[in-house]
Amino acid sequence: MKNLILAAFIALASAASASNIVIMVVEDPNNYEAPRTMRDFAEKQLRPLGHHVTIIDGDKPQPHHFAGLVEALKDADLLVLFSRRRFPPKDQMAAIRAHLAAGRPLLGIRTANHAFIPKPKEVVDPSLVPWPEFTQEVLGGENAGYETKGLPYSVWVPDGIKSPLLVGVNCANIFGHQSLYKVLPLAADVTPILFGTPLIGPPKAGSGSPPQPVAWIRSYGAKKARIFYTSLGAPEDMKIADVRTLLVNAVNWTLKP
Repeated sequence: MKNLILAAFIALASAASASNIVIMVVEDPNNYEAPRTMRDFAEKQLRPLGHHVTIIDGDKPQPHHFAGLVEALKDADLLVLFSRRRFPPKDQMAAIRAHLAAGRPLLGIRTANHAFIPKPKEVVDPSLVPWPEFTQEVLGGENAGYETKGLPYSVWVPDGIKSPLLVGVNCANIFGHQSLYKVLPLAADVTPILFGTPLIGPPKAGSGSPPQPVAWIRSYGAKKARIFYTSLGAPEDMKIADVRTLLVNAVNWTLKP
């Protein structure tokens, strides 16, 4: 099985040449061990495919600062975002916006859907730059809390969806371990590729809650930057080979010319 997975990675890698990938993470009790899981993903999946990966740790040298981000984004082919409620200084936020405006892609993981949103009534230092509209404007979804907080969920493919992002992915093996995010409604140009349904707990009376999208694609801006987002990404999720295959596929899809 491991040999089959490795062969799938190698085959998928041919879709995208070796690229410069920048991963923004932050060490935060509520950020799902992103620095650890992204380092592991870079080491085991991305670098073996020839990609050059730069991991930028947030809150260094002080809260909300991502030291080295501006320089790293100058020649980045892809920005991977796995950070929550951080508001970079003006030059760093300008570099993120410039990356997207140039038509270069972004891959968002889990807390990326509230990456730059302050908490309610939070006072933000005027030298820092929130981007509360990022979730709707760039990702094309919402940050509306939890469909199930702390409870697991099943993951499935909508009828009729056939996507290169699902090559080699067996959704029967994917199990969301921590909190199904509420992300509806999606923007009109979003294409969902995975949905989640709670496994535990009674349905909310009279809610008629629809399944929540768990992964989708779209484009952003005048130059059509490719965007992929998934609300998977808890540490237990990242141990699942099919989740890692999905993310490798997403890297290849976002990097396609």
